[in-house]
Amino acid sequence: MKKETLAIRNQTERTQYLEHSTPLFLTSSFVFEDAEDMRASFAEEKDRNIYSRFSNPNVSEFIEKMVLLENAEDGVGFATGMAAVYNTLVTFLNSGDHIVSASSVFGSTHTLFTKYLPKWNIETTYFNISEPETIESKIQPNTKILFVETPTNPGVEIIDLEFLGDLAKKHNLLLIVDNTFATPIIQNPIDFGAHLVIHSATKLIDGQGRALGGVTVGSKELIREIYLFSRNTGPSLAPFNAWIFSKSLEILSIRVEKHSENALKVAQFLESHPAVSSVKYPFLPSHPQYQIAKKQMKLGGNIIAFELNGGKDAGKKFIDSIKLFSISANLGDTRTIVTHPATSTHSKLNATELAEANLTEGLIRISVGLEHIDDIITELNTAFL
Repeated sequence: MKKETLAIRNQTERTQYLEHSTPLFLTSSFVFEDAEDMRASFAEEKDRNIYSRFSNPNVSEFIEKMVLLENAEDGVGFATGMAAVYNTLVTFLNSGDHIVSASSVFGSTHTLFTKYLPKWNIETTYFNISEPETIESKIQPNTKILFVETPTNPGVEIIDLEFLGDLAKKHNLLLIVDNTFATPIIQNPIDFGAHLVIHSATKLIDGQGRALGGVTVGSKELIREIYLFSRNTGPSLAPFNAWIFSKSLEILSIRVEKHSENALKVAQFLESHPAVSSVKYPFLPSHPQYQIAKKQMKLGGNIIAFELNGGKDAGKKFIDSIKLFSISANLGDTRTIVTHPATSTHSKLNATELAEANLTEGLIRISVGLEHIDDIITELNTAFL
């Protein structure tokens, strides 16, 4: 079946009430028929729900849909996207291990790498995502994980997933890809050799800025280890949030197609505007990794990074002139959102770290929404005045 059908038709088993739409299972725990049923359930001789920190029908439905959409075997749901990143990494890391990561990563992921993991003697070496030829030289005997986002947050840079898959295989590394910007509608990193794929479901998967959540999918063997770790540490995805995400997945392909259509038109408009000095959007031929994007992505997504002539001051003036759009650190919403990453999502990075991440103080990130394209462009024109 096609992805559009999988996202709609995979649901939990109907209850005795024969409901058409999956109901909410807002319960902390589940009951047992007798003592033997309880024993067998905790011994994992039965595949059943015990406690919603372990599993829940709403969470399971959401995970199953994500697994199908990402061509994976199994998955784990989390309370937030960062909970997915942290638990996925820490499950496989021991003191003394090493990570190789693109320097262009989400601000909180960067903080995790530079502030918290070193407390357990886990170090990270960064590479510039525009220089993939340097990655192999940064791999050490104790390197365990190769981590990337593509497209990156916030610079919308692209890296060749097939190249990374081959590199990870050669050096026996776990390739972990944050696929939040692309969603499984646009690209499937597992098809190119990724072992684990992470999503912040808070973004395009929800699509309306309503709920926090995350998910990691991959092979059954690897997911089993993440599940056991997270089951005991407790970053559980709430059933209500999982229900929202699962329903949102039913129209994800339609939303992503429209988001991408609007974003491409906005990117083309920005590229031709005299107030704009540079634009990065994966499906613009001017993007440095345009050919790679066309190879591994079906659409360009909804995120654009651009810089105005005049740098930081011009960027501040632009944001302060916004009336229709939302000024927020979120993205992937039905509503167009503008963000100044250097003072928000990446504000904890110093000047050197910002430069290493290819992030200038004047960079604006725009998450293009589903408003009519004429209104979006009119608002941009007005803000540039």
